[in-house]
Amino acid sequence: MALDEPRDNDATYEIDGFTYLVDKDFMAKAQPIKIDYMVSGFKLDCGIDFGASSGGCSSCGSGTCG
Repeated sequence: MALDEPRDNDATYEIDGFTYLVDKDFMAKAQPIKIDYMVSGFKLDCGIDFGASSGGCSSCGSGTCG
């Protein structure tokens, strides 16, 4: 996740007062995408299987997730 400006190939979603931009090609590969806010930052889950050892498509705001 990052702050970004809309591009021609982005889908825009307004959810709970937040605007999310997702590249349409990425969305086709990654859906469903789920974003949760946690105390340590955002947790992203998606439909891409990166294997059990990689922890999927999850991330957080601290930059130290592993």
